[in-house]
Amino acid sequence: MNESYAPFTLAVSLDLQLDAGETIIAAPAGALVPNPGLMAPDGLPELPAGAHIGQEECPGDLLVESALWLPPSGPADPARRGLLLRALTPVEFPAGSMDAIAKRQGMAVAVVILSDKGSRGERKDECAPLIHSLLNGKLDICHSRDWIIPDDPATLKALLTDLCLTQRYDLVLTSGGTGVAPRDLTPEATLAVIEKRLPGYERAMTAASLTKTPHGAISRAVAGTLGGSLIVNLPGSPKAVAENLEPLVPTLNHTIMKLQGDPTDCALIK
Repeated sequence: MNESYAPFTLAVSLDLQLDAGETIIAAPAGALVPNPGLMAPDGLPELPAGAHIGQEECPGDLLVESALWLPPSGPADPARRGLLLRALTPVEFPAGSMDAIAKRQGMAVAVVILSDKGSRGERKDECAPLIHSLLNGKLDICHSRDWIIPDDPATLKALLTDLCLTQRYDLVLTSGGTGVAPRDLTPEATLAVIEKRLPGYERAMTAASLTKTPHGAISRAVAGTLGGSLIVNLPGSPKAVAENLEPLVPTLNHTIMKLQGDPTDCALIK
C-alpha cells in the first residue's frame, strides 16, 4: 500500500505542458511511443496503478493510471513496459532530462461490474457508487477505478489477472454473476485465477445474507488472493452488495497488509 521507489530519469526533446486531466505515455528507451511522450532512458520502475510521480525541478503531480505493453521500435527488439500517466495538476516539462520521484500512499481499489446489459449501456449501474460510499472513510484509498464488462468468464479472468499482477491494485471487488443463472460464472472465473481462497470471507457473506433473506443461500460468491491483491465477489443487487460487504470492511486493511508481508504480530499473548 505505502511504497516509495528509487528516483529515475524522464526526458523530453521539446518543452511540454500538460493541463490537469491530460494523459501522456512514459516509456523506456527502445519503445515505440506516440509523440509527445516521456522517455525514461535508464528504464522505468514497475510502478503500480495509483502511484504518484513528481519532479524535483518543477511542480506538478502525475498519476499512474495504468501499466501497458508498448510495441518495440524495431522488429528484433522486445516489447517494453510503459505507463499511462494522467496529470492531476498542470505540469511543465522543460526540454531535457529531469529527476523524477514516485510513491504510492494508501490503497488502490478496483471495482468490476459484471453485467451484459450494463456493458451495452442498457442499464445504469448503481453498485459501484454504493461500494465506494461503503468504503469511504473506512479505508485509506488513494486511487480507485471502475470497469463494467459482460458476464463473460474469459474477459473477467483476463481483467482480474491484469488488475492484480500488472496494475497491482490492493483490493479488487466484483459485483454480479454470483448466482445460478446460465450466465452467472463470476465464481468460476475467480477460482481459475486466485492463489489462496478465503472461505471465512465467503461464510461471513453468506451468514450476513441469511439474516435478511433465505435466498442468501443461493450465492456462490468467492474470495481469495492473487499476488498482493485481495479479490472478493459481491452480488449484483445494491441491497445485497451492502449486506455482503458490511461484515468484511473491518477486515480488509488487516488482510491486505498481511498479504503484502506486514511482519507485525496479529495479537500479543500476555
